[in-house]
Amino acid sequence: MGSGQMPSKPPPPEGEGVPILPLRNSVLFPMSVVPINVGRPRSVRLVEDLLGRERAVVGVLSQQSADVDEPTFRDLFSVGTLARVVKVIRLGPSNYSVVLNGLGRFRVKEPQSLEPYMRARIERIPESLSRDVELDALGASLRESTREVLGLMPNLPKDTAGILDNVREPGALADLIASNFPQAQASIHDKQEILEAFEVKARVRLVLAMVTRQLEVLRVKKEITHMVQEEMGKSQREYILRQQMKTIKEELGEGGDDDEIEELRERIRLANVPTEVEKVVKKQLGRLRSMSQQSAEFNVTKTYLEWIADLPWSKSTTDRIDVTDVRKCLDEDHLGLEQVKKRIVEYTAVRQLRSDKKGPILLFVGPPGVGKTSLGKSIARSMGRRYERIALGGVRDEAEIRGHRRTYVGALPGRIIQALKKAGTKNPVLVLDEVEKMGADVRGDPTAALLEVLDPEQNSTFQDHYLDLPFDLSQVTFLATANERDQIPGPLLDRMEVIEVPGYTRNEKLGIAQQFLVPKQLRAHGLTEDRLDFTKEGIETVLDHYTREAGVRGLEREVASICRATAVRLAEGEDVHDVVSREHVERVLGPHKHRPEQAERRLDPGVATGLSTSAGGGDLLFIEATKMPGRGNFVLTGNMRNVMQESATTAISFVRSKAKDLHLDPEWLREIDLHVHVPKHGTPKDGPSAGVTMFTAVVSLLLGCPVRSDLAMTGEISLRGRVLPVGGIKQKLLAAHRAGLREVLIPERNRRDLDDVPPEVLRELKVTLVATVSDVLGLALLPADTDRDVSRPSGGEVTYG
Repeated sequence: MGSGQMPSKPPPPEGEGVPILPLRNSVLFPMSVVPINVGRPRSVRLVEDLLGRERAVVGVLSQQSADVDEPTFRDLFSVGTLARVVKVIRLGPSNYSVVLNGLGRFRVKEPQSLEPYMRARIERIPESLSRDVELDALGASLRESTREVLGLMPNLPKDTAGILDNVREPGALADLIASNFPQAQASIHDKQEILEAFEVKARVRLVLAMVTRQLEVLRVKKEITHMVQEEMGKSQREYILRQQMKTIKEELGEGGDDDEIEELRERIRLANVPTEVEKVVKKQLGRLRSMSQQSAEFNVTKTYLEWIADLPWSKSTTDRIDVTDVRKCLDEDHLGLEQVKKRIVEYTAVRQLRSDKKGPILLFVGPPGVGKTSLGKSIARSMGRRYERIALGGVRDEAEIRGHRRTYVGALPGRIIQALKKAGTKNPVLVLDEVEKMGADVRGDPTAALLEVLDPEQNSTFQDHYLDLPFDLSQVTFLATANERDQIPGPLLDRMEVIEVPGYTRNEKLGIAQQFLVPKQLRAHGLTEDRLDFTKEGIETVLDHYTREAGVRGLEREVASICRATAVRLAEGEDVHDVVSREHVERVLGPHKHRPEQAERRLDPGVATGLSTSAGGGDLLFIEATKMPGRGNFVLTGNMRNVMQESATTAISFVRSKAKDLHLDPEWLREIDLHVHVPKHGTPKDGPSAGVTMFTAVVSLLLGCPVRSDLAMTGEISLRGRVLPVGGIKQKLLAAHRAGLREVLIPERNRRDLDDVPPEVLRELKVTLVATVSDVLGLALLPADTDRDVSRPSGGEVTYG
């Protein structure tokens, strides 16, 4: 069977059963001619049956859901269109194309059968032909609206508008428009609703609403298209002009930089710079385009814009401030330092409760090697922020902080801006290392430049001289470190909260070595505990005889030396399994570098042990006094500075004024000269803490009574014999504890400073509070006939507790 023309027959009478052809994705309307592809078995049987019979009319019903392959009457709408089969074209086996001509509406009265194809009794629905003014007005409005829609759709055939004029009946016009409406704008259910609108006015209103909606869509689309075309026209014009400019520059030998400039423009756009910065950038980019590549100013401007593009103007990390995490990180990274950890946890707790609070700038003060810088790393890790360190030691130029002005050759931003670029975020943790080691000269004072950086009320608009643009530093967490608090200028110190980070006790150093230093050095040297096993005895030997410091850097270096010795033997092919005992340490590190200070001195009259502090922490300070025939002069040696010389003068004057009370000849200084000396004269010494020690040494000399070798003292004296308070009590007691002393005398007014001393030190070291020099002499001096070696530990061993 090829193709055939069906005979023209009238529609069946009302109530007579007709074949039913289901449609999957469309709705057939009266007065429309539509080709339908037929491929489902029932539909194919229906088409083939109609070809063999004179009956050429079918009922067309649409499916409620297109997903059903073999629908029943429940899956079909009850209202459809009676249609005549105009032509059948065979496309292949069991596949036909059927041209249908809609005749009129019908309603299914009673389904009759499903096989071999669907059949049902139907009821014809007559079309009302009555017309009035309202219906004519609705029809005219529909025709005009449709004509406007067609005018906005240039892809339609030219004779489409003429068809509208040929259909005069409003109902037929509505059916024609609905039949040809695109399915994207009208769904199957929308078209079915129009088909079921038997009243002509209601049907025309439905179609008019659908056309009006589509007309608004097309109008908006036209406006958008027009705007896009205008923008594209402007962009194309700019592109053409840029291409022409590029060609001109290439002819002049100035081409090749446009791509770099565009790339720079894009980088700055992605950096999301503030509005004020964006204005400057646009101006500089415009200047850059007009410059010659060979000019010096071209490279200066390009470098300036690259710095702006690389800075984190809007990029930041999300804080995860949690007190538990901070405490955990601090405990993982540091042993001891409980007071320091407590203050950092308090600082974090406030930040957790008030994320917008501008917290204080913390200043960690302590000797080298106690973990000040690594505390900053722990804080950054616990907060989830980036970490950067700015070394300020030896900085003397203000431009190092604020940057150089771009008029200078080789100008660069200051170290603050450089650190932010490295961090890549605008809220990192920045550690200002060794702030007290900055200096001032003719190039300015860098400490004054830091005042703005560290002031929370000003640093939100910090201006680097190189950028000459405001940059917000208010979200940066600043930490600072220093070895000596006294060398920091007052205004700078006023902006920071000082946290003392003292040295470690012997037990704390032992724990640090076992938990941190030994595993770290084993990994660094490619060793395992099986190859090199550090015992407690071996580490204690290193502590007692090869290091003397407040921190642990020297300890780490000695541990590294032991690891290197084993690594060399392994590299030479030996099967090494060393145990780091006392003997192994002495064999690798050689003779003892330090002996206990207590064993270095003798109990001779005129020698007293004091305590001092320096950038390296606390230390013992020996004061020696001697006399010789003379005329009443006294000499001070040992590289003593002004304050210390005044302390010595005060001590001697007090002894002269109290000669009778001390059972001395009132004229004792007339026939002798007195010499007070502080050993280690290569090191400058200053400060008020040695007054009590000098007084004790002079009295010991004059009375011939030795001073206890297991005792040290600190404190200043007045001309009335009062013992005045001094600073650095914690560091001094740690030094005495390291030296194995049994007792320390401190001023009564320093009682509160004992709260900061580790409990371990107070358990093993007796601390006696003294108010007057009489208290000192009663505790420090031994009788004149005392055996000089009675208090000295045998064998030079350090005695603890």
